[in-house]
Amino acid sequence: MLSINMQKHKPLRELVYEELRMLIMTGQIKPGTRMMEIDLAEGMGVSRTPVREAIRQLEKDNLVTIEPRRGAYVSDISATDMEDMLFVREPLEGIATFLATQNMTEDEIRELTDVNRQYEEAFQKGEREKLIKLDTHFHNLIAEGSHNKYLITVLKNLQEQVLRFRYIYFKSGKRAAEVINEHRLILNSMTERKEEDAKRYSIDHIAKLRESIIKEEDFQTKTVR
Repeated sequence: MLSINMQKHKPLRELVYEELRMLIMTGQIKPGTRMMEIDLAEGMGVSRTPVREAIRQLEKDNLVTIEPRRGAYVSDISATDMEDMLFVREPLEGIATFLATQNMTEDEIRELTDVNRQYEEAFQKGEREKLIKLDTHFHNLIAEGSHNKYLITVLKNLQEQVLRFRYIYFKSGKRAAEVINEHRLILNSMTERKEEDAKRYSIDHIAKLRESIIKEEDFQTKTVR
């Protein structure tokens, strides 16, 4: 049974869209799954119309593929998509970290430090769901700390797209453990206001992620179903 928070003051089609999008992004609806309007509508307690509209929007987001006579399916995850996304994200994260090192207040740096501490604690406890959220939060704080509204918008959009992949590359503890040291290097440089070092470590962090994603066994066939 799917659930929608009807307390949110949004049109029903938006609520259905947001719910389905999150289920796809977090892997609860897996790649290759057929999006049956009737089943989804019954499960969410809504009519087919907002479900149909949501599926069309998800197609625009490249999260759903609609094929004639076959219907709608959750799009495959490809290594190429991930590489392309990280290729774009790599220099932008570097720029954001450089600017954030200059512009973040001491309070903002403390918040970033606290999020990183929570990440390390979540790793020790094996809390994967929390790891994913804290990793996303860490990078969003840096983007916001750049105080550049255009950069913030672009990076937050990329962060949302990357969410699907986080559930794959964080399934084992290996990558999550490597992130701890990489985040520390970034954070220490930012705390010391060393812009160039922070930028370099940030770019390195995304580059290593790009390299590791290719080695993931789930990507060996180039798609995940």
